Amino acid sequence: MALMKAQIRGGICLNAHPVGLAKMMETFKRRTMAAKGSMVGAAMAAGKELPKTVLVLGCSTGYGLATRMTAAFSCGADTVGVSFENPPSFKRAASPGWYNNRAFDYMAKSEGLYTVTINADAFADATRAQIIEIAKRDGLIFDQVIYSLASPVRTAPDGVMHRSVIKPVGKPFVGKTIDLVTNEFKELAINPATTDEIEATVKVMGGEDWELWMKALSDAGVLAPNCTTLAYSYIGPEHSWPIYRDGTIGKAKEHLEATVSRIDQILAAQGGKAYVSVNKALVTRASAVIPVIPLYISALFRIMKEMHLHEDCTDQILRLYRERLLAPGSMLTDERGRVRLDDWEMRDDVQKATATQMIYATESNIELITDISGFKTDFLQANGFEVPGVDYHARVQYE
Repeated sequence: MALMKAQIRGGICLNAHPVGLAKMMETFKRRTMAAKGSMVGAAMAAGKELPKTVLVLGCSTGYGLATRMTAAFSCGADTVGVSFENPPSFKRAASPGWYNNRAFDYMAKSEGLYTVTINADAFADATRAQIIEIAKRDGLIFDQVIYSLASPVRTAPDGVMHRSVIKPVGKPFVGKTIDLVTNEFKELAINPATTDEIEATVKVMGGEDWELWMKALSDAGVLAPNCTTLAYSYIGPEHSWPIYRDGTIGKAKEHLEATVSRIDQILAAQGGKAYVSVNKALVTRASAVIPVIPLYISALFRIMKEMHLHEDCTDQILRLYRERLLAPGSMLTDERGRVRLDDWEMRDDVQKATATQMIYATESNIELITDISGFKTDFLQANGFEVPGVDYHARVQYE
């Protein structure tokens, strides 16, 4: 047992608080269960069925976790989740996702829902085989497959390990970032990625693995007729594009979006469909260390909260189900076939006000004109810290 406080270095929280994370999971469950009636109503109004069995690849945090919670507690679906987490040891706490997965399994079982969580490398062929074996053993037919993996490293089926980078393409990038401990503004200069780094990032974060999953599941006969699969992505405002959409990450996202047509061909015989859902900017491990993004999100949160438009992961996924997946008729998409849950973020009035806040933000006024405190709270709560109702002076067991 030990006392725990957040250990932050280089924009990354190095530890997790088990009690705080358990409390957060209880909150997520209450919110998603409270939406059950609206989900049933939306499905009935649209003449559609709620999902029965959902596979979530990357189920332990962020949008993947929010999707699994919504599928289970708002829709009553059986779920299978895959993520690769570090378990606790005598000296160290587990990764946040390990505690989230444990809490989810306990809560789902307490509601009488089927749940299986696999702690394994979702990029591995062996993991695909394991999920297929479980599906056949337990008679599972997936009507939704959610692809929400966010790993910096991938070992491809040929055994080659690829490591992603967050870099610009073509020319250097200079941008401001914020020290989450001191609020100090720092200017970072990042050299452009090499061809090998671009290719490696696409291998890790592009659509190749998503396509491998859907082909394997389809060939094994464990996909339901009219199965829907979604992968999550982000676009963001133009001033972030040099390091994001036009950078290595953007190249990977372009590949992810291009994969949709190939997956559609795999699913066509059974009437299935693939989509990329472009979601709102939220606080993640990556967003805390990408130049410009912490300042942008802090300003965005301030504006969207003032306009009563702010959504967290749970809000976004509840809206995805109610207003997209369970809406009457075909899925509402943009001209490129993408689901746009970033529609409120990208409104002209929201973007103009956010850009103004960013221009005038300084180290001395950032607490006043942006929501940097909200950014920090979300960042810490994702690791179990600063959660209301938790005694952080009490000793905790890592397990």
